[in-house]
Amino acid sequence: MAQTDDHTPKVRTRFPPSPTGALHLGGARTALFNWLFSRHHHGDFVLRLEDTDRQRSKEEHVRGILQAMEWLGLDYDEGPFFQSQRFERYCQAVEQLLQSGRAYWCHCSPEILEQKREQAMAAKAKPMYDGACREQGLGPAPGAVVRYKGPRSGNTVYNDLVKGPISFDNAELDDLVILRSDGSPTYHLAVVVDDIDMNISHVIRGDDHVNNTPRQILLYQALDAPLPLFAHVPMILGPDKTKLSKRHGATAVMDYRDLGYLPEAMLNALARLGWSHGDQEMFSRQELIDYFDLDAVGRSAAVFDQDKLLRMNQRYIQAAEASRLAELVRPFLAPRGVERPDPELLSACLPELTPRAKTLLELSEWAEPFLKEEPAMDPAAAQKFLGPAQAPVLERVLALVQELGSAPQAMEEAFQGLTQELGLKMKDVAQPVRVALMGRTFSPGIFEVMAILGPERIKARLKRALDLARE
Repeated sequence: MAQTDDHTPKVRTRFPPSPTGALHLGGARTALFNWLFSRHHHGDFVLRLEDTDRQRSKEEHVRGILQAMEWLGLDYDEGPFFQSQRFERYCQAVEQLLQSGRAYWCHCSPEILEQKREQAMAAKAKPMYDGACREQGLGPAPGAVVRYKGPRSGNTVYNDLVKGPISFDNAELDDLVILRSDGSPTYHLAVVVDDIDMNISHVIRGDDHVNNTPRQILLYQALDAPLPLFAHVPMILGPDKTKLSKRHGATAVMDYRDLGYLPEAMLNALARLGWSHGDQEMFSRQELIDYFDLDAVGRSAAVFDQDKLLRMNQRYIQAAEASRLAELVRPFLAPRGVERPDPELLSACLPELTPRAKTLLELSEWAEPFLKEEPAMDPAAAQKFLGPAQAPVLERVLALVQELGSAPQAMEEAFQGLTQELGLKMKDVAQPVRVALMGRTFSPGIFEVMAILGPERIKARLKRALDLARE
């Protein structure tokens, strides 16, 4: 196992997703915990793609996983490695186990195995392989598989860094297949060989892998390899305390990016799924690295609260630097017809809009009418506020802007004078102007809107609105 300069074992963690689909929240949380643990202990973080499922593994899923890791900022020191490129190494390990008597060829057909399973179920016994080929000394043959020859007695015990001591009765662990009839390795063999070769010191994963651990420990021992330390982190539940699924909302990491969430908000939310540091809710990336350790990971299932993530995202948007926020919101503006937003205008409107937006998607919706040369006009708003009765108000406001410009204080005083002169309420002036400038009935304060747009844009939009009002 790799060592540090002071000869203590070096921390090396890994994240081994299967590219059979998108990276979901559970996998991302596992990746984050491994990344934080390695960074906290100045170790290495390895990325490995477990792509031995030839039917379901897709290149598009590989790209999606790598993009999600990049978006979250989870950089890796080694990899990505692909199990599909390591079949020769797995076959060497199988041969080592066969030569040492720790594995054997099994000729039982799928039909025979199914019969045995049905017989065990009928007898209300655990459906396990009965070891019929265990002592037969068989060799390779068409349709044959290789099984690990496990102990029939005793216990396999390990100290889980999250759950504490766990013990399994070896009699309950059947002789698992390690090489399929098509020559491909099974999950248990491949993951153990990979972790041995890559000097993984800590295996941090979801607690759905707890029952895999004794089988893998036995394989480590059969291959005469040192054991890593194991830590199984709690399951993630939805707000209704059932296993997190699509019915609870988006579960794929990149869905949240596309919905306008910031990566730091997602990192923060993922970190808090099973881990805590006092009462602190929001953390910088460096704080997560400084504070994270497995001692503070709980045993109870964690609940993913999408509303809480949304609130957290809003806080991160409000805290983001304007220049960064301008870059982040651009991809959300393009589908709204704003391909090249005016940089000055975008920078001017963001401080007024960020307190109102919980996501970048919402921010782009607020920003759209500021940035379009001619914002889309809501027909219902135009019918109500841009009729012949409002034309005189719009004409007077146009004249005021031509005379005074668009400074907030000057406009507010001018509007107050206009309402008194015409015997109108402020809303009777402000709302037609808002619809004229924004194309909708909602926006920031009208004087803030006018200050952001500036006199020339205001005059162009008021003239357009007047044409509608006079029709």
